[in-house]
Amino acid sequence: MRRSEIHRATRETDINLSLDLDGTGTGTIKTGIPFFDHMLTSFARHGRMDLTVRATGDLEVDTHHTIEDIGIVLGAALAEAVGDGRGITRFADATVPMDEALARVALDVGGRGYLVFEGAFSPAGPGGIPGDLIEHFFASLCTRAGITAHITVTGRNDHHICEAAFKAFARALRAAVAVDPSIDDVPSTKGTL
Repeated sequence: MRRSEIHRATRETDINLSLDLDGTGTGTIKTGIPFFDHMLTSFARHGRMDLTVRATGDLEVDTHHTIEDIGIVLGAALAEAVGDGRGITRFADATVPMDEALARVALDVGGRGYLVFEGAFSPAGPGGIPGDLIEHFFASLCTRAGITAHITVTGRNDHHICEAAFKAFARALRAAVAVDPSIDDVPSTKGTL
């Protein structure tokens, strides 16, 4: 039952999101931001989770509110789907190359939200999205989900750098939330995440 459905409406965005951690990698994404749809579809595919996102936002202003709020809602959905964390692996890492780009991600799904992001995009950013907004998306997701993440990216092509980061994060997340049959409690000496 590692699923979540969340609806969040503000004056800036209206988001419906559903998540199944034990899915097949199906992504049905409509955010109004084509490049971001591509990243979230890739995230679902490589995380082997089913993800549906229907979002409308004040794109006439810019993409900031929509991308930030999707990070918040996805983080909340992840936290709800993981629940108390009983039986999960908790820690994982992944490295993903994409041509000249390389992304490394290490995660702790341990209840404390924190992001360290090392790397940069060109001033134009990937797919017309300001590069700092990609980092902000991951920060919003991690804060709300209670995930500590270290993301390191290198490369020359913004598209490749960004896509490698989304794929590496998804693969690490898939491994971190995987149920380990040898763990029948919460993976923490505290007894709680």
